[in-house]
Amino acid sequence: MKIVVGLGNPGQKYKHTRHNVGFDVLANVAQRYLVGLPKAKFNAEVAEAVIKGEKTLLISPLTYMNLSGQSVLAVVDFFKVPLEDVLVVCDDINLDVGRLRLKPGGSAGGQNGLKNIIQRLGTDKFPRLRLGVGRVPPRWDTADYVLGKFDPDDRPLVDVGIKSAADAIEVWVESGMQTAMNRFNADPNKKTKPKKTKSRPAETKAPEETGSGSLDKDTNEQPNDKE
Repeated sequence: MKIVVGLGNPGQKYKHTRHNVGFDVLANVAQRYLVGLPKAKFNAEVAEAVIKGEKTLLISPLTYMNLSGQSVLAVVDFFKVPLEDVLVVCDDINLDVGRLRLKPGGSAGGQNGLKNIIQRLGTDKFPRLRLGVGRVPPRWDTADYVLGKFDPDDRPLVDVGIKSAADAIEVWVESGMQTAMNRFNADPNKKTKPKKTKSRPAETKAPEETGSGSLDKDTNEQPNDKE
């Protein structure tokens, strides 16, 4: 069994804010795979899905962000699930809007939900999927920024990011963290630099033969430049 936790703040006031992209990602997954109605349990909204043949619980804590660890610890203790099978999905202000970053563990990086989960579990060795919401503008308060909604120009980017995050969860469930990292951690906006090649020297027309021998092949042709 796998467990996917989406972080956010409950209530209409916070719906579709930057801090709630974890909820939005789980909602996208639920649209694809949800089996049955969500239930209130473990101080969270719990939905059961079957992803790529694997039973998967989708957990949306009903606490506020900075208390997310309460629900995560309760679920882990009840189901006795290894932490490598628990994926936490959250926002990240250090990533460009829509950019994904999967990691098998590590620090909270300033994300209060992750921070509380680490405190409750007593370890940072659990997988996480971060979805970029863009950096805090100068002179903005961080809390005001993450609790605000996306600018119209950013909305299409985050919508694509949410779909890609749901895709990444599918890959993580089916093939593991390393495969998911290889596929989704690359910057989708990075343009591949085309290889540079030197043009082949023009062939010189051979002079009329004056004897029985032929001209030697030109040995000065240069190989293609390495990128």
